[in-house]
Amino acid sequence: MGVEQYLNELLYRYNCVVIPDFGAFLTQKNSAFIHEATHTFYPPKKLVSFNGQLRSNDGLLVSYMAEAEQTGYETMLQKVDQTVQEWKKKLQSGERLSFMNIGEVWINKEDKVQFQPSEQTNFLTSSYGFSSFVAAPVTREVLKKQVVELEAEVPLVFTPEKRSAPNFRPYLKYAAILLLALSVGLTGYRTYRQGVYNQHLAIEEAQDQVSRNIQEATFFDTSPIELPALNLDTEPVTPEPESMATTGIEKKTQKTHYIIAGAFQFKNNAEKKINELKKKGFDAAYIGTNDFGLHMVAYDSFTNATVALQVLREIRNTESRDAWLKSVK
Repeated sequence: MGVEQYLNELLYRYNCVVIPDFGAFLTQKNSAFIHEATHTFYPPKKLVSFNGQLRSNDGLLVSYMAEAEQTGYETMLQKVDQTVQEWKKKLQSGERLSFMNIGEVWINKEDKVQFQPSEQTNFLTSSYGFSSFVAAPVTREVLKKQVVELEAEVPLVFTPEKRSAPNFRPYLKYAAILLLALSVGLTGYRTYRQGVYNQHLAIEEAQDQVSRNIQEATFFDTSPIELPALNLDTEPVTPEPESMATTGIEKKTQKTHYIIAGAFQFKNNAEKKINELKKKGFDAAYIGTNDFGLHMVAYDSFTNATVALQVLREIRNTESRDAWLKSVK
């Protein structure tokens, strides 16, 4: 299968999938809504976007493809790099890249990368089987029919009222109309003010949500070193005596491979994560900040790439599917 097929599969499970040296496809959940003009109901879905500045290899796509095709990591990395070079040549020549069920990428006249998402696929697994539908507004004709029949049977006759002397009732009528107009105006103004206030609240909640997502976001800004291919059919590497009993993590003096648990905007959040992982038995540690200024936390670190990949698979199966491998040359 090509890179596009694996990219489709990963977008169902992850919110960020990076194609090394090309860009990242991001997804964001969008709630269900009703189109008032067409009376169409739309289910919740994931909106897909593209960021050409996120090009650093985080290991997710290449590791997934290598495991699926039972091949080495470096071999698959070279295959992905060849595909990316072909894509770049097509973009520079003015062609559009079409990613199946995802969208199209092209370069405009200002030499900027553009992306048009596809509306055919919903990557939100909880909305599987849901589709949009139109619900026509309900019209009530029963009451109108009864009123027409009643008027036909009992006609209403209005007779002029005789007054012996002029009074102030006409003025009272005008005063009532004026009060009614003022009441309607005040009600409309209050409704307008309430709508503006609700809109501001919604904007603030959206900004808070974006801030929380940024605090919990995980980025990887280093390319992996040359790692040996991991053959799942061979026997696993036996850890040294001082390794952890619960996770089989190898301990040596010099460590160049880190299994990343997360990157945080504030350092106190990183410290909380370290304490949480240590309670679970991991040798968690703080390994500094990346180019984005985020504080990175690692489950553990290794000198052997093969052992690191084995432990990474174990952590993904038992702890978190969002764990990544960071290698330092």
